[in-house]
Amino acid sequence: MKPLEKGVAPEGWRHARKQPSLAEVFGSIATRPTGSFWRKLTAFLGPGYLVAVGYMDPGNWATSLAGGSKFGYALLFVALLSNLMAILLQALCARLGIGAGRDLAQACRDAFPRAVSWPLWVLAEIAICATDLAEVIGTAIGLNLLFGIPLELGVLITALDVFLILWLQNIGFRWIEAFIVTLLAVIAVCFAIQIAMADPDWGAVIQGFAPTTQIVTNPDMLYLALGILGATVMPHNLYLHSGVVQTRAFGQTLPEKREAILLATTDSTIALMFALLINASILILAAATFHKIGKHDVAELDQVHSFLAPLLGSAIAPTLFGIALLCCGLNSTVTATLSGQIVMEGFLDIRLPPWARRLITRSIAIVPAAIVTIWYGEKGSAQLLILSQVILSLQLPFAIVPLVMFTADRRKMGELVAPRWVTALAVATALLIIALNIKLLWDFVAG
Repeated sequence: MKPLEKGVAPEGWRHARKQPSLAEVFGSIATRPTGSFWRKLTAFLGPGYLVAVGYMDPGNWATSLAGGSKFGYALLFVALLSNLMAILLQALCARLGIGAGRDLAQACRDAFPRAVSWPLWVLAEIAICATDLAEVIGTAIGLNLLFGIPLELGVLITALDVFLILWLQNIGFRWIEAFIVTLLAVIAVCFAIQIAMADPDWGAVIQGFAPTTQIVTNPDMLYLALGILGATVMPHNLYLHSGVVQTRAFGQTLPEKREAILLATTDSTIALMFALLINASILILAAATFHKIGKHDVAELDQVHSFLAPLLGSAIAPTLFGIALLCCGLNSTVTATLSGQIVMEGFLDIRLPPWARRLITRSIAIVPAAIVTIWYGEKGSAQLLILSQVILSLQLPFAIVPLVMFTADRRKMGELVAPRWVTALAVATALLIIALNIKLLWDFVAG
C-alpha cells in the first residue's frame, strides 16, 4: 500500500490528503492477493478485535450487570439488537477508511471548514476522556480487587500502558493486535468458568434472545434497555476502526479495495459477535446468580466481586471476575490511546515523534480521569461510570452523523459509496441511537 500523495483535493473534499492515519504503521501488514477467501481473511483479522474492546468496556459491564440482576435473561434481545447496530456502523467505518483513504477525523478535517472541524475535534477529545474515565476506573477496580491496590494508585498505574503500546508498536502492529486478542481470550475463559459454576437455565437464555413486549410496557425494563442500546456505540470506536483498517497493504485498484472492504467488514463482524458473547455472558451470570436469589439491585463492579463467592460456592469465582475486569480495563485503555492518536493527528494534522504523540494524547485523556477519580474516591466510582456514559451520549451524534454522510456521498466515495439500503439502515440506526441517547440524557438531568 503506497503512502498517500499530496496534491489537489479530489472532488467532494475541501483538502487533499496529507499524512496517513497512524503513519508509522500505515500499510505495514502484508495481505494475501491470491488464495481462498479464508486465507485472505487471516491477513485482515485484528482491527475488528481492537474495535470489539470498546463494546465490552467497564461502562457496558455495569449496564449488563444491572439488566441481568433486575430482569433475568429478558434483556438479552436488547444486547443482540445493539450488537447488530454496531456491526452496521463499524462496517461503514471500514468502508470510509479503505474507500476514501481517510479515517473519520481526517475526513471531518478535509470535508468541513475549521469553524466546524475544530469544535468536532474538541468534542472528540472530550469523548475520549470520558471513555478513558470508565476504562481507568475499571482497571483500577480490577487492581484493587485482585491485589488490594488503592483506587487512586491504580488510576496512576494505568498510565504506564502508554509505554507498553510504544514497545508493541515498535516491534509491529500485529503485536498490539495479538496482545488485545490474548486478553480477550482470558476474559472469555474467565466467564466460561463462572457461567459453568452458575449453571444458568439455558431454555430461559434462548428465550431471552427473542423480542418481548414487556421491554416496552415495563418502564423500568425500558429504561435499562435504553441504557444498553444508548451506550453501545462508542464515538472513539468510529475513529479507531476507520484508522486501523489502513494498517493493511490492500492495494489501490478498485477491485482490491472492494475486496479489502469485504474482508475488513467480515473481520469486524466476527469480532463484534465475540463482543456480544462476552456481554451476554455478563448478563447471564448476573441473571443466574443475583436475579435467581432475588438480589435485583446489583450494578457496581466491586459488589459483584464480593457477592459471587457465597453464591457460587467457590473462592475462585470472584478472582476470575477480577481478572476479567482487569484484562478488560487494560484492553480498553490501549485502544483508547490509539483512538486519541488518530483523533489528534486526523483533526490537527500534527507531525510529532511517536513517543511524543503517545504521551500527549494519553495525558489529555488520563489526567482528567485521574483527577476526577482521586477527587471522588472509591465511593464515587459508580457515579463516574454513569457520568462517562452521559458525556459519550452527548458526543455521539457528532461522530455518527458525519460517518453516515461521508459514506453515502458518491462525490467523496466514488464507486465505493455505500449501497442505498445500507445507508437507509444506517440512517435509521443513527436516528434510533441518537433518540435513545437524548432520552437517557433527559432522564439524567431530570434525576
